Amino acid sequence: MRVVLTLVFLLTAQVLFAQTTVIKAVLMDSLTQETEPYATVRVYKGNDMKNAVAMSVSDVNGKINQKVTGKGTYTMQISSMGRKDIRRKLTLGGKETIDLGTLYMVDDAKQLQGVEVVAQKPLVTMDTDKMSYNVEDDVDSKSATVLDMLRKVPMVTVDGQDNITVNGSSSFKVYVNGKPNVMFSNNPSKIFRAMPASMVKNIEVITNPGAKYDAEGSAGVLNIVMAGMGANGQQAAINGINGNISLSAGNKQQEVGAFLNGQYGKFSFSANAMTTNSRAKGTEIETERQQFSELGTSSMNYQLESTTRMPFTMASLNLGYELDSMSTVNAYFSFHRFNQKISGDPFTTMKGGIYGTGFSYGEHMSSEEKSTSINASADYQRFLNKARTSSISLIYQFALSPDKNDNWNSYEPATVPEYINLQDRHSLSDEKSREHVVQADFTTPLFKNHTLNAGAKYTSRNNNSDSRYYRKNGSDYDYDPLLSMKYDNQNNILAGYTELEGKYGKFGAKAGMRYEYTWQDVEYELGNGENFKKRYGNWVPSASLSYKPLPFANVGLTYNMRISRPGISYLNPYVDRSSSTAISYGNPNLDVEKTHNIGLVFNFYTPVIMGNLNIKQTLTNNGIEQYSFYEDGLLHTTYDNIVKRRMTNISLYVAGMVSKKTRLFFNGGVGYNDLRSKQLDAKNHGWQGNAMMGIQQTLPWDLKLGTFFITSSKKYTLQGWTSGFNMIMGSLTKSFFQDKLSVAVQGVTGLRKGGCFYFDSYSAGKDFTNMQKVHVPVASFTLNITYNFGNQKVKVKNNTNRVESDVMEKESNMNQMNQMNNMGQ
Repeated sequence: MRVVLTLVFLLTAQVLFAQTTVIKAVLMDSLTQETEPYATVRVYKGNDMKNAVAMSVSDVNGKINQKVTGKGTYTMQISSMGRKDIRRKLTLGGKETIDLGTLYMVDDAKQLQGVEVVAQKPLVTMDTDKMSYNVEDDVDSKSATVLDMLRKVPMVTVDGQDNITVNGSSSFKVYVNGKPNVMFSNNPSKIFRAMPASMVKNIEVITNPGAKYDAEGSAGVLNIVMAGMGANGQQAAINGINGNISLSAGNKQQEVGAFLNGQYGKFSFSANAMTTNSRAKGTEIETERQQFSELGTSSMNYQLESTTRMPFTMASLNLGYELDSMSTVNAYFSFHRFNQKISGDPFTTMKGGIYGTGFSYGEHMSSEEKSTSINASADYQRFLNKARTSSISLIYQFALSPDKNDNWNSYEPATVPEYINLQDRHSLSDEKSREHVVQADFTTPLFKNHTLNAGAKYTSRNNNSDSRYYRKNGSDYDYDPLLSMKYDNQNNILAGYTELEGKYGKFGAKAGMRYEYTWQDVEYELGNGENFKKRYGNWVPSASLSYKPLPFANVGLTYNMRISRPGISYLNPYVDRSSSTAISYGNPNLDVEKTHNIGLVFNFYTPVIMGNLNIKQTLTNNGIEQYSFYEDGLLHTTYDNIVKRRMTNISLYVAGMVSKKTRLFFNGGVGYNDLRSKQLDAKNHGWQGNAMMGIQQTLPWDLKLGTFFITSSKKYTLQGWTSGFNMIMGSLTKSFFQDKLSVAVQGVTGLRKGGCFYFDSYSAGKDFTNMQKVHVPVASFTLNITYNFGNQKVKVKNNTNRVESDVMEKESNMNQMNQMNNMGQ
């Protein structure tokens, strides 16, 4: 017994009194002087070079903080794919910390030429609060649009009508390079459909935005990081320029674009520009509507075949200057514009009930939407310590978004009831949004493994609308002020936040609180609306807890509250009378929608397979919902806070390497949606799902093939449902002249007759039913040619700027393990 107790005492003493030494270093590229992230660090005891006693990876800034328990002689080996190993002999036991300073890594030409690299960099990096899809490294990006790439991004769904949802919800905000973008948020489908994926570096899905982010967007934030940039200011590592020119042509779209990136001394820049023209012909719409009244059942049949054209232009410029080793200034400017034109010749038949024996009439309609966005920003950042863990940032942003909608309707002569107005008409709507933002952020370590983030933001947002209605009188159109409207909506928002992060061994935690106070003033210069003012505040909490049970897995629990302020299109009370049988209008009395989100996240990674499982519960008691009803023989459509919404969503992303030339993907989800409205005495619920399955294959002659099958089920709304769809996408890419020239072809088709999509949408109220059938010919073929030029050694180096959000926070331990497993092959 004494012997056992003695052994236990000795072993316990050895554990308790064993010394732990921290080995520190910074890795840099010997040529570019750029830090070297995600290099594998292994420590061996004595001469045993087979069994590592400790292992880690360098962080996003190339820093090494390797803990080793024990005394004696050790060897530290640092390796990275395509680099020569670094080895250092160390004697541990005398000091608690050993700082090796800066270590320089050099290319291993022999390794690059003589070894076939089997491991591939993962396209997805995963964390508890966000996920990032590496568009730049996806070979399909050379021929695809951003909308095509979004179909591959975890927790994002794009249906057959190009409607985008994040975690099952369409209420999300779009950021560009870490900054909110009004035009992208208002028109994501239209812009991403026209925007080539080659202009984008990463797509980040931030499902649990912290307190740094604006409170708007119940589903989270979709951050688009443009090529040649991080989410914040940055500089190239050596003097020189590089870039590319791209051309594409197909049966539905033509595009030309250019990208330029460079560095001269302390000055850096990047620029993007592109223009595209798309055309969709042969879209067919048929609507069957029934109305129930004391006179019986009335029916309406509406048929339309339309043609859509949409030219789109965008350009951006990013400038950066390093004032000194601790301070940087950056400026950003972007311009976006699209012009969508739709024309067709509808034919309407109405009969039965209130329509008696019935009647028919034809018309010609044309509409044009012009939308422009100008964004500019300037920011200053200063690090407050040599470790760059403490910083202060200041930013100013300006956004201008003028929109114009022009609608014309001309009718054939017909005998109709008085409430059916067949007078030729013209409506013109000018809307303009201006936004000024001033923001300050502060980040500092409080004590070991704890970081404090705090900041304040002021936003001044002015929306004004001028909607004019004209009736035809002879050969002229007379302005009708009684059916026109002009008003101004001013919002001033003051926000402040505090957020604390901490790491406790295998656990990590983050908690924050944001407060936003809003002053809203609405004034009507013309129209029936009444001037009003609103003053309200919102506390917006957020929290997350993460646990890393294994080196290749982590699990997280998240909570946040998000709000959705109704935009000008929801609030505008102007009555759209472009249809002779239906009208639509906004509701200026809408309240802010509040949503609570609870999520459980599981991430795993091995050298063969990686995946993400996300379970989310969404609770909303005052949801804004579009609804319809009949009044005076016309179908009215508007919005109100009338929905109690409960949504459970489970999403799964899995990607695996079957061989060194074959990669398989799965991205899908299933959810249950429950919607109830006491005001309308209506409820609806049901299961819905979507899936994307694909393969990327390297063929002989280094041809890159990508094929993807996408399917979606029926989705439910308060008053009805919309049907699902099936489609196939494929691409083939080949590079020439050491990747200087790239040629890619892409094809898309639906799985119905003629390569089309067929959509059914059904809605019903107490006194009506409405069924709409849409037939969209989507079959397309595109050829893309890209030429790269300039000094390809010019690389982007981030000056980690914490001004916007945690978009540029250092990668999590899970992301580091992703890279370590790849590099360790």
